[in-house]
Amino acid sequence: MSYFKGKTVFITGASRGIGKAIGLKLASEGANIIIAAKTAAPHPKLPGTIYSAAEEIEQAGGKALPIIVDVREEAQVYEAVANAVQTFGGIDILINNASAIQLTSTMETDMKRYDLMHNINTRGTFLTTKACLPHLLKAQNPHVLNISPPLSLEQRWFAPHVAYTIAKFGMSMCVLGMAGEFKGKVAFNALWPRTTIATSAVDMLGGENMMRQSRKPEIMADAAHLIFQKGKDFTNNFLIDEDFLRTEGVTDFAQYANVPGEKLMPDFFI
Repeated sequence: MSYFKGKTVFITGASRGIGKAIGLKLASEGANIIIAAKTAAPHPKLPGTIYSAAEEIEQAGGKALPIIVDVREEAQVYEAVANAVQTFGGIDILINNASAIQLTSTMETDMKRYDLMHNINTRGTFLTTKACLPHLLKAQNPHVLNISPPLSLEQRWFAPHVAYTIAKFGMSMCVLGMAGEFKGKVAFNALWPRTTIATSAVDMLGGENMMRQSRKPEIMADAAHLIFQKGKDFTNNFLIDEDFLRTEGVTDFAQYANVPGEKLMPDFFI
């Protein structure tokens, strides 16, 4: 019997990319997946909706609950959590994956975009975690995973795009603080890719060239899958997908290349 059979996993931003890939991996072992994302109708530039993701998750072998959620809206988040608990009886795992990105300098960052990044990345992560915690605390082996980078106060990570870096590091600071606050009760970890990942966000940032030099989202899904099988004492870790998978015995990384043989592009913060 699979470890994830009947486990309930709440994923923000799960309609596409890394969030959906993790959902599909856990669904293939019978997990219940809450697809908490904004895209209900097809987007002209972005693939997938919460409903198309739900179809894929059901086909993979899991149960899906698509819910329209903007993580900036407190009422929507709490309603989604209540809906998840009513449907599946609890929450075992939370993945804070929803994120906004804009790699602009200080002078080129308008405050509307600054607020968007901070409200989705840092505040959205804090809010969703806060809403899920009463249920996570009742789970047998609860885990929270933030898709955010290892904390590093090196100027080079801030200087080119200080607004985005603060917003992403805010997610990692949630791991640092909450791992201490809930030690022995809930595991909190961060996971970040060594290379760029072939998602619609990367496509919009760097186009076809960056997509060619990226890895598939499945590398992040495989890493998350292994993290969640560890006990809640496995906490306060800032993991890089490739490094973590190597420690778990994975040796074939060619399988993750979006285009076999292409030189890989390191991700931000690596």
